[in-house]
Amino acid sequence: MNASDSEEDFYTERTALVPSENPAVPSYRPDTDLDPPSDTVSKRQVPSRRAGPVTGGSGGSNSDQEMEGDDEELTLKYGAKHVIMLFIPVTLCMAVVVATIKSISFYTEKTDQQLIYTPFTENTPSVGRRLLNSVLNTIIMISVIVVMTIFLVVLYKYRCYKFIHGWLILSSLMLLFWFSFMYLGEVFKTYNVAMDYPTVGVIIWNFGAVGMICIHWKGPLQLQQAYLILISALMALVFIKYLPEWSAWVILGAISVYDLVAVLSPKGPLRMLVETAQERNEPIFPALIYSSAMVWTVGMASPMDAQQSGHETDEEVEQSVRRAEPERQQSHPHPEEELEEDRGVKLGLGDFIFYSVLVGKAAATGGDWNTTIACFVAILIGLCLTLLLLAIFKKALPALPISITFGLVFYFSTDFLVQPFMDNLAAHQFYI
Repeated sequence: MNASDSEEDFYTERTALVPSENPAVPSYRPDTDLDPPSDTVSKRQVPSRRAGPVTGGSGGSNSDQEMEGDDEELTLKYGAKHVIMLFIPVTLCMAVVVATIKSISFYTEKTDQQLIYTPFTENTPSVGRRLLNSVLNTIIMISVIVVMTIFLVVLYKYRCYKFIHGWLILSSLMLLFWFSFMYLGEVFKTYNVAMDYPTVGVIIWNFGAVGMICIHWKGPLQLQQAYLILISALMALVFIKYLPEWSAWVILGAISVYDLVAVLSPKGPLRMLVETAQERNEPIFPALIYSSAMVWTVGMASPMDAQQSGHETDEEVEQSVRRAEPERQQSHPHPEEELEEDRGVKLGLGDFIFYSVLVGKAAATGGDWNTTIACFVAILIGLCLTLLLLAIFKKALPALPISITFGLVFYFSTDFLVQPFMDNLAAHQFYI
């Protein structure tokens, strides 16, 4: 007590405001039991630690240069890492679709069956009538997408989480069980594999049940990513099978324009969805988004737990806090590790689907590997440019416009210019 009194008498009202060259270290040291847990450190404080300390005086310019250099190094590092993180799943999804198109004839056979969203047929000799029907099919398809997206945003805005979860669970059930059963049946028919229905039922049940758990609950991140890639490929194969040829190309062009408007316009539905999720600090539903990284939230208290804890005594609260701190330190990773995981990029499953539809249609209608590879490279170039713009503007950007535009340009230029040129060279036995 005497020492503390002498220290308080040493500083007057005037001298306490004057900074000294060697400031005294305060003797007060807080109790470790009363410290907040380590997981309460905000993620925004981590980059400031990495950038290095900021010193005053003449060293300010040097510290600014060091911070800029560190920021550029982090941007380059994570930019290249994000490109690789997205190139691999997009490549796998398109590879599954192209391999299926080239090996299984079911998805390339022309039938009179069409989706309910494209009621107008293109089986007409008139080019004008065929073009008109494709435009009408596109208008209906885009209108359905707009209405369903707005409906989803309204449900999310008013916190109808149970309805959204039920909707997504039903969609996942249909993809993982029904579409998987169709796909597996066509694979067995193509390769002439005999298998009884009970065995197929066991296979589909295990495949679908594990997928539902990984997507809608918890599971290994790589397994969840694999299931998201597979259901995107299955949905793309259904579109390739049942969308008319001209309508598919017009829909791809229209969906890229809609994606541009929906994400960048101030009242766009996708922009409102992303902003609402950011305001609430909530992740968007994993059944809609492919994420290259994930942070599991463990040990979060609910309001009912807080009400129950209010009736406990002080000793019980102190014991529970001491018991919970080591568990939190074990369950929660280091803040820097959380930042590393949170830097993962996210891409909508719709982008995977329409990328694969473009490449699959090129493989199905063009029938030549030059056209397919040209579309594949064009999509990856567009994705790389999108990620570059994402690093520059640092906000949510549409992933379809650049890639789909490049893909359409490369498809028609390769199919109508490059391929005839290569055929003429081969016919006259000229080699370049």
